[in-house]
Amino acid sequence: MTAQNSDKPDLAASSEQAVNETNVADFGPHTGTKAADIVERPADMERGVAGKLSTWTLLVVIMELCERFAYYGASLMFNIYLQTMLGRSKSSAVVLIRVNQFMSYATTILGAIIADQFLGKYKTIVVFAVVYMIGLVVLTISSTDFAINGGFGLAGFCIAVFGFIGFGTGGIKSNVSSFMAEQIPVGYKQTGTPGVYEDSKLTTERGFRYFYWSINVGAFAGMLACPQVAKNKSYTLAFMIPTIMFFLGILAFIGGTKRYTKKQPQGTVLIKVWKCMRYARAHKCEGQSHWLDSSCDARDQEWNNEFVIGLQRSLRACKVFLFYPLYWSVYGNMTDLLINQGLTMQRPKWLSVDQLNAINSLVLIVAIPVFDNYVFPLLRRMGFKMGPIVRITTGFAIAVGGFIYVTILQKIIYTRGPYYDFTGPNVPANATNDISVWLQIVPYAVVAISEIFTSVTGLEFAFSQAPAELKSVLTAVFLFTNCGGSLIGMVLGIWSSDPQVLYVFAAQTIILGVLAVVFYFCFRHYDAMVAEQEQFN
Repeated sequence: MTAQNSDKPDLAASSEQAVNETNVADFGPHTGTKAADIVERPADMERGVAGKLSTWTLLVVIMELCERFAYYGASLMFNIYLQTMLGRSKSSAVVLIRVNQFMSYATTILGAIIADQFLGKYKTIVVFAVVYMIGLVVLTISSTDFAINGGFGLAGFCIAVFGFIGFGTGGIKSNVSSFMAEQIPVGYKQTGTPGVYEDSKLTTERGFRYFYWSINVGAFAGMLACPQVAKNKSYTLAFMIPTIMFFLGILAFIGGTKRYTKKQPQGTVLIKVWKCMRYARAHKCEGQSHWLDSSCDARDQEWNNEFVIGLQRSLRACKVFLFYPLYWSVYGNMTDLLINQGLTMQRPKWLSVDQLNAINSLVLIVAIPVFDNYVFPLLRRMGFKMGPIVRITTGFAIAVGGFIYVTILQKIIYTRGPYYDFTGPNVPANATNDISVWLQIVPYAVVAISEIFTSVTGLEFAFSQAPAELKSVLTAVFLFTNCGGSLIGMVLGIWSSDPQVLYVFAAQTIILGVLAVVFYFCFRHYDAMVAEQEQFN
């Protein structure tokens, strides 16, 4: 694809008005939410600033924090629990964990369909939270000595994780971030400084950054607390803590029920999408800037111009998301290949190598407020506007830099004794070379910074580009790209042993670097299109 506006719609004035109406409808005031003071951009506006998040928005963020505490606090213990308590081998434990990870993202599509077509986001989140809660309770019960000795340990684990928790987390994931954003009213609000207004677009960006911040606060706390309880007390108590934490999160979420913005489901939206596409193909004309333009101004059809323009934006977003699976495969190295690398390095006796994953969450907890309050506002004041494509490309580039470091570090490990590349005779299972594990702090921290640009922006982009009826679906499509990353990681796992893992690191780094360049030149014109869309908002 060339860097031309080949996808940009060229519609009549009535269609241009439809764009404005679409964005106001998508972000505007609804039941229980106050509108911003001004919907259209003020004539005297010199610059925009992010507004404060409402209490009701923060309740959604708190719920996500508790859910992530439950997910990471419980799932981080699965590997050792399956091997020591349920007698599974390392390979079977890894398979069970990978299946859980895959299902957690694969079921996001199901959650999106249920929300957009049947229940709406709020009710869908509540229903899947109950399913999730049942899974945590079953998991806790199945970890008791009575259950394990009675032969229910593994069966209970599979029922809890695959039958309830996987579905629960997937259904929540596809809806909770966009539901949070819908609590922010559209428009501009005056501040005490002339020419400076609170801009709902910037407030939404802030909301997504703090939403992602809450994910990492929950993950960090869960990863620190639960494994220590399991080690010093019992797995039953360790699994009970996430269960209680998630229950508190549900209570917080329900506490805002009467004040939330709740959009009603729009019906069979996927069938509507298919009919719209089929109509456009059947009525395609020469000279159109986008093949879906034929569906605009269609008479006696169930869609309008607003929906068509939103669908065009959604399809463009899906093209962007096609580049994410390789990023997720690189990101996923933190949970397996980087841990294996750390096991070959010198470390203190008190440190468990997998605990270094907490560095990633800790950096995000600190960095997200710093970027939100200082870095991004400074860039805006300097006139440097980072559109979504520039931000995503920046995130890809930062991740590439981090794994250049990892590749070089792996090479250095192989040059140190006493076991070098661990292929010689009489190499013990726990062999380590003379190099410090603390050198791994760098890639965990660098990947965290890349997430601010890549993962947070992806969530925000999915929400902003979809029409109201497709917001959950497009968010689910973005989250579903994690499944592609998991599949890539499974394939590359064949070559994860020493010394082949060096070539796995190098190949992933090179390919992601090339894709980052291709990505930018394919989609850089989208930033101008998004900026124009925001002018209509």
